[in-house]
Amino acid sequence: MSISSVIKSIQDIMRKDAGVDGDAQRLGQMSWLLFLKVFDAQEEELEFELDDYREPIPAKYLWRNWAADNQGITGDELLEFINDDLFPTLKNLTAPKDTNPRGFVVKEAFSDAFNYMKNGTLLRQVINKLNEIDFTDSKERHLFGDIYEQILRDLQSAGNAGEFYTPRAVTRFIVNRLNPKLGEQIMDPACGTGGFLACSFDHVKENYVTSAADHQTLQKQIHGVEKKQLPHLLCITNMMLHGIEVPVQIKHGNTLNKPLSSWDSNINVIATNPPFGGTEEDGIEKNFPAEMQTRETADLFLQLIVEVLDKEGRAGVVLPDGTLFGEGVKTKIKKMLTEECNLHTIVRLPNGVFNPYTGIKTNILFFTKGQPTKEVWFYEHPYPEGVKNYSKTKPMKFEEFQQEIDWWGNEADGFASRIETKQAWKVSIEDIIERNFNLDIKNPYQDEVVSHDPEELLANYQQQQLEIKALRDQLKSILGDALSSTIQGKKQGGEQ
Repeated sequence: MSISSVIKSIQDIMRKDAGVDGDAQRLGQMSWLLFLKVFDAQEEELEFELDDYREPIPAKYLWRNWAADNQGITGDELLEFINDDLFPTLKNLTAPKDTNPRGFVVKEAFSDAFNYMKNGTLLRQVINKLNEIDFTDSKERHLFGDIYEQILRDLQSAGNAGEFYTPRAVTRFIVNRLNPKLGEQIMDPACGTGGFLACSFDHVKENYVTSAADHQTLQKQIHGVEKKQLPHLLCITNMMLHGIEVPVQIKHGNTLNKPLSSWDSNINVIATNPPFGGTEEDGIEKNFPAEMQTRETADLFLQLIVEVLDKEGRAGVVLPDGTLFGEGVKTKIKKMLTEECNLHTIVRLPNGVFNPYTGIKTNILFFTKGQPTKEVWFYEHPYPEGVKNYSKTKPMKFEEFQQEIDWWGNEADGFASRIETKQAWKVSIEDIIERNFNLDIKNPYQDEVVSHDPEELLANYQQQQLEIKALRDQLKSILGDALSSTIQGKKQGGEQ
């Protein structure tokens, strides 16, 4: 049976269980089971390789000792073991990060995990289905990457506001252009399920790793933070599948929840798609300079990225059109960005790259810290011939970016080989200042084509509705900020 069939069978079995309500809970249930199975497969490899191997968790909780036997415990006995023994033990493990890092990873993974299933017989059926996948088999491990993406799409369809699965084509293109190298510290401050980190890991491994020592160096280069429990659990599982033995540098928490000034500036490469359209809870904005405070998540992440980059550190960041044309705090952030970094390239993506999850138009900003911006190159990515929009079944392909790659040139010589084309144009920093840092600059070589195709008109209408909603949310955020500032001012005035 194929891995995709196994995953589908598992989801079908879970639908029969009264305790599991909806896709998000099904995915949550499957995620902690997958984690334990992948973790045990890795432990078996380490046990074989390491002379001083020690079990990071008590042996009875390893997958092989309670789940691997298809004729093993089931029904109420299985439920009792999981709810009253396995979960309490793993949540409360004594596993210091420095002396038992693998145990620490398990404790972190289970900190907010939950067993939703109420029927022990159905749970045994799910476990037995998972036993059909062999994670020690490199072919199955490789195939699982595709299934993993399907799980992520399902997670997104289940509705996580502000979080969008970044298409593999976009992830690969950003990492390809940033070209992370062995020894460089690589970070995604809003890592979700780890797409950018996994892609960066693979890039360094394929291009720069030539020894076991190199592989150990690479494992220590990858850093991520994820706010929500389920994507975090999926991320550490993803990292283990890619060969990171101890993913302790994938932290569960809110990256924005500490003062900006307290961060070290030591990251060489950042590849990320921070949540946009969302707002942070009250008080988070106080971690940022007074004149840059906002509750809009993407704006805060952009400030954080500039702060944590080392000198000559480079970033590729997916951001919505709203960041490009937005005013107020957004203008101040863009001014800071162009003063502290060389914002050398903005790739303008077409509608539908994130379909069917959002129609918001997006851009990829590439910048390097340390030198101010003198000019910004724009590249308008066209649809391939015969394509009017992307969809779930016809997504964007990495090969489409070959035109940007061929045009790109070299940052070391200031991109001297770049030329203006129908898709590419440059704008001086003087013009950008004159525009009050509005970076929503249209392609001067393309006339706006008016289409009468019904499918395209409908897609444009849906796109406009989504943009209106995004602007409404942005306006609510600005009004909320203004209102809270006014109330705070009155309180302080009353206290004097």
